[in-house]
Amino acid sequence: MAQPARRLTDTPDPALERLEIPVGEWTFEALACGPADGDLVLLLHGFPQTSAAWRSQLVALGGAGYRAVAPDQRGYSPRARPVGTEWYKARHLVADVLAVADHLGGHAFHLVGHDWGAAVAWQVAGRHPDRLRSLTALSVPHPKAFVTALASESGDQRARSAYIGFFQQPGAEDTMSADVLRALFVGSGHTGDVEEYVAALTEPGAMAAALSWYRAVGIDVILGLGPVTTPTLYVWSTGDVALGREGADATAAHVAGPYRFEVLEGVSHWIPEEAAAALDRLLLEHLASVQ
Repeated sequence: MAQPARRLTDTPDPALERLEIPVGEWTFEALACGPADGDLVLLLHGFPQTSAAWRSQLVALGGAGYRAVAPDQRGYSPRARPVGTEWYKARHLVADVLAVADHLGGHAFHLVGHDWGAAVAWQVAGRHPDRLRSLTALSVPHPKAFVTALASESGDQRARSAYIGFFQQPGAEDTMSADVLRALFVGSGHTGDVEEYVAALTEPGAMAAALSWYRAVGIDVILGLGPVTTPTLYVWSTGDVALGREGADATAAHVAGPYRFEVLEGVSHWIPEEAAAALDRLLLEHLASVQ
């Protein structure tokens, strides 16, 4: 029998719990909120963030009776940080999500993802639709819509994604200092959790692991990926410098189930923190609509 998630006492917010979730040889750290018997909502962070990005949403979901859990994903949790690009292929990241849900008792669960977390969430929805009650993706479009936008000669996604090639270069992690990380958030209007992100990503091996997500990406992310039948909310923001409108608009063609597309005007890429109140409202509406 799987060991239960272990509750720790040091939390950044009195409303939150800090958990340790054992999954095979790995242990994932997580923040959680809400009653243990509430419907499970998993929230997946992106780069270069941690579970702390979801503090507002965790409290809002927990207050509404859901069991909301945000794990620090593979490479971000110190005891789930394998060395080697092959460990960060999409199939491993998806397996982590399903295993964490299993350990938390949620065969069918709600899934929310931002940035790389959204990329993983689309994979779960397209390959394991039987496991999800709802999907919420922030910023990152459906993988096939993103590939189409990236290949477009008339759009700007290729230019927006130029940084990915740099992240994929050997040794790129050596240039990602604390100051560089802080600079990614300049102008976003959000500084609350940045120092926590910096502390997490400057741990030994953490940045190399985080960049392994970029280095491991390949054609496997679209091969065999079916249309999404799960009730889906996709939130995109006009101030996002990394993800353009072309992929956002094209996402609808890859969702066969109920679909809601919301645009946040003037909001940067960092939606969970910068537009916390708006996102909290959208999330609660979306989850309530699929009960």
